[in-house]
Amino acid sequence: MESNSAKIAELLKVMALLRDKEYGCAWDLKQTFKSVAPHTLEECYEVIECIEQEDFQHLPEELGDLLFQVVFYAQMASEDSLFTFSDICDSIINKLLTRHPHVFPDATIASFGKKNNLSPEQVEASWEKIKQKEREYAQQKQGGNDIPSLLDDVPQALPALLRAKKLQNRAATGGFDWKEVKSVVKKIVEEIEELEEAMMAEDQIHIEEEFGDLLFSVVNLSRHLKLNPESSLRSANNKFSRRFRLIESMLHEQNLEMKKLTLDELETYWQLAKQKLLKQS
Repeated sequence: MESNSAKIAELLKVMALLRDKEYGCAWDLKQTFKSVAPHTLEECYEVIECIEQEDFQHLPEELGDLLFQVVFYAQMASEDSLFTFSDICDSIINKLLTRHPHVFPDATIASFGKKNNLSPEQVEASWEKIKQKEREYAQQKQGGNDIPSLLDDVPQALPALLRAKKLQNRAATGGFDWKEVKSVVKKIVEEIEELEEAMMAEDQIHIEEEFGDLLFSVVNLSRHLKLNPESSLRSANNKFSRRFRLIESMLHEQNLEMKKLTLDELETYWQLAKQKLLKQS
């Protein structure tokens, strides 16, 4: 069996040949960092879908597609003398070593081997402190006069729910957080009331603002319940999809048209679909 390093070398070679200016692939040669980026996001979601469905048969393929994205960026960067695949590996290795002092006390692989009793929560708190120091160091290195913020380097391009959670997590490390879940629930109720007031005033700009505040507060609740809002919503989407498709199937069997049914009739079918799926689970 070939070693991992041999396989990686082969993958890098294939990518280089695909970008060969004389014999390479026209599509691959046309790509840029910006044109590849949407494909990277798509591959991330396909990996997540495999994991959620526990489709471990196809997971290696999807992970391979995701790894290909990294190799693609590395090849394009190498061509422009920006960085190499080795630079990418060095970057993540150094980050892992320095951000796990409880595992690598001297930030070296050689220092591995000392038992620690840190809980996952303590590890996460330590991780955040280290990242904050890194942000402060980066700010000083750039010579900026701005005060380093806990919110620095939270990517704008993240899905809104995930970014809201990350922003709230960062703020919480500075003590800016509710102490109890019931306070978060109370805030959600307040946001609903404010949204209703905006709706009564028929102020569309205010409605959108208050609706955003409501979503932000709901994300905060997910955080206090130790839930991932993105995963929770994806799960809710899948559940709705399964129930709705079952309703469509039942109506098709009875030659009924959904649009011609009343809301009460549709609610009856919804509850029936819900019970059927519960029995199957």
